[in-house]
Amino acid sequence: MPAAPPAVRATYAVPLRTRFRGITVREGVLLRGEAGWGEFSPFWDYDAAESAAWLRAGLEAADEGWPDPVRTSIPVNVTVPAVGPEQAHRIVTASGGCATAKVKVAEPGQSLADEQARLEAVRDALGPDGHIRIDANAAWDLDTALDRLTQLDRAAGGLEYAEQPCPSVDDLAALRRRTHVPIAADESVRRAEDPQAVRRAEAADIVVLKVQPLGGVRACLRLAEEVALPVVVSSALETSVGIAAGLALAAALPNLPYACGLATVHLLERDAVADPLLPDGGAIEVRRPAPTTETLAAVNADDGVTARWDDRLTDVTASLAVIR
Repeated sequence: MPAAPPAVRATYAVPLRTRFRGITVREGVLLRGEAGWGEFSPFWDYDAAESAAWLRAGLEAADEGWPDPVRTSIPVNVTVPAVGPEQAHRIVTASGGCATAKVKVAEPGQSLADEQARLEAVRDALGPDGHIRIDANAAWDLDTALDRLTQLDRAAGGLEYAEQPCPSVDDLAALRRRTHVPIAADESVRRAEDPQAVRRAEAADIVVLKVQPLGGVRACLRLAEEVALPVVVSSALETSVGIAAGLALAAALPNLPYACGLATVHLLERDAVADPLLPDGGAIEVRRPAPTTETLAAVNADDGVTARWDDRLTDVTASLAVIR
């Protein structure tokens, strides 16, 4: 890989349809190299050192490409933000045939009753045979997680799993021993100095892998082999350029027992490509759409945002050089 990002790049800023992860506009940089386009879009709570993995992933996509796929279509879940029940129902019914829904919970300012109503609406939209998983983004302590899982499992008519209900590996392990709801680890792998701690502590039934935060498709494949747990590939709220990397990972994994969290382009008001990676029949075709001059113009960030990302790229590139 080169020591610096490709010279051909475009900074984007796209409004979200619904506030998500505390933001209303998604920003990032698209990088073009010999292998195609890659994406670099760490959230702003990642410092330069932590963002280096995101840059490695973008450079891998732009300069190396990805391993050959073993499947051509990836089953996906619909992502339901912390919205009201009516909107949650509409999101699921308009999801392109997704039979699995990932529902955000533990939203600041919302109550248990809000979460129960959202889950009941999602169950109604999916029908009895659909799968519902929840994501608490590490918001609960152990006692709260035990209480909420019991009540939300009932409201959902059964949960497929709960993603990162507690922040610590020790609490995840204790929770897993005390609930029948399977536990998935996300932040405990993605933002951990030692991702293997989850496996050693028997703290999860599933691991959630995201290509950008973990440094690329090949890095994720190595981690999946080491952890030796079922994998759910999920997005980091990217444009279709970044989603293509997630599809490449899901397509290259030896086994893929769960629907993946890659159907998130619908959360953006616009995309950086003309043919977005959206589900059809509950799955997304493994392909790699490329931006055009016209689609880049439609998502182009203003001069102030572009300058901010140029500075960030400089800082992260320096950090990446030190890490190497």
